[in-house]
Amino acid sequence: MRLARSGRCLRASLRSGAIAALLACTFWLPLPARAADEPPVVAAASDLRFALEDIAASFTREHGRALRLTFGSSGNFRQQIGAGAPFQLFLSADEEYVFALQREGRTLDAGALYAVGRLVLFAPHGSSVVPDAGMAGLARALDAGGVQRFALANPEHAPYGRAAREALQKRGLWDRLKGRTVLAENVSQAAQFAAGGSAQAGIFAYSLALSPAIAGRGRYVVLPETLHAPLRQRMVLVTGAGETARMFFRYLQEPAARAALRRFGFALPGE
Repeated sequence: MRLARSGRCLRASLRSGAIAALLACTFWLPLPARAADEPPVVAAASDLRFALEDIAASFTREHGRALRLTFGSSGNFRQQIGAGAPFQLFLSADEEYVFALQREGRTLDAGALYAVGRLVLFAPHGSSVVPDAGMAGLARALDAGGVQRFALANPEHAPYGRAAREALQKRGLWDRLKGRTVLAENVSQAAQFAAGGSAQAGIFAYSLALSPAIAGRGRYVVLPETLHAPLRQRMVLVTGAGETARMFFRYLQEPAARAALRRFGFALPGE
């Protein structure tokens, strides 16, 4: 398989500089099967970009086995795996996608819950939006005409976008933002749009707000979990997964990997 950038993501990268380079979007294109000894390809929800890169690097140092990571929206990966894309491990931001693939016989089993995600409301420096847990600052900025663009992942295929929509609906702001929303392909692109100044504010994953590429570029607040359905994130081995993918699946449940996920703001199973 080959990983390629979409035209939309390339244009965003040209506009947003260093952040876009780190948060670029990818999608799958079918090519002839790869050699058996090549590194397994791991499909991961884009909220994991920074955390999983750290964990994969540690895994490779400890075990001498390489991995190929690709990040995107969980809904798109679910469709690709269902169509036979040669991923070996899938880390979804919505466990329902894993269960759907299991029912179709595309996975070894139901996998394992690895994290529960959180949302942030983020405003870049210079924005009139003042982030707060109740989103009153966003409402005031809307009243004053200070919000022309609001970034979030596309709710149709990105779990974090769906949760963002739920949170805005509960605060009575979703309808008010119609015509102003900038829908990203995935949650990391939503973070790119908000932090890079393409929007006056946005909602995206807490794990991305903690990353070096985003943390110093604005203000944010973690939104209450009561505003949306839980972001239960589940991983699973795809049917036919090789030994390296199986080793990494186990590694992700060990203390070092869990500690890395915790550092990036994820709640962990059993805690």
